[in-house]
Amino acid sequence: MILERPNVVNLKELQAELGGLDKRPDIKELEKLIKMYQLYEAGQKEISTKLENLDSEFQVNYDYNPIHHMESRMKRMQSLLRKAEGKGDELTVESIQRNIFDIAGIRVVTNYIDDIYKIEKMLTNQTDVTLLRRKDYIKHPKESGYRSLHIVVKVPVFQSKGPIDVPVEIQIRTVGMDMWASLEHKLRYKTNSDSNLVDKYGDQLKGYSDELEQIERGMQDIHKNLV
Repeated sequence: MILERPNVVNLKELQAELGGLDKRPDIKELEKLIKMYQLYEAGQKEISTKLENLDSEFQVNYDYNPIHHMESRMKRMQSLLRKAEGKGDELTVESIQRNIFDIAGIRVVTNYIDDIYKIEKMLTNQTDVTLLRRKDYIKHPKESGYRSLHIVVKVPVFQSKGPIDVPVEIQIRTVGMDMWASLEHKLRYKTNSDSNLVDKYGDQLKGYSDELEQIERGMQDIHKNLV
């Protein structure tokens, strides 16, 4: 018995959402997109479960949880198609799967910087998880000061006709990095990119990013000495 069902995209709702697109997929393609969406959501759940299990195992072995919390999200279908359209890609399942890798996403927030790489290693060491892409914005921060580790992995999702590999994007960052990223996102996107506000606070935020990194490494050293 399924006591709690996930939100499922249906054809009627999807058609109503897509009014702002210059080009709209036909009915058959929309049906394929809905099936693809369900598949990617299943892949997201597979990776979420793996991460939860790894965190629990770490607790048993070392009396410590490297994961502070996790957030999962599926890119809304309208946003997905707008992104494909903006890139000049065809609005087909084949084109979207070939060119867009953040349909299913998980944000993992850790306690310390070292935990980021521990989680990455534990996850990618699993035999059914394959690393597809990796961008380390911790060792090489963005110009704005943004820090996070971004990886895309693929995991098999078992369907009635057999397993299908599905990519899932995972962003791994500390509590401090997550707090900074949320504020920076609000500055650059929620204020409609007001140039005055960006100019006023952009350099200040970048300085705070460097300070946070030093503070987090100092706190990490203290934590290691207490273990």
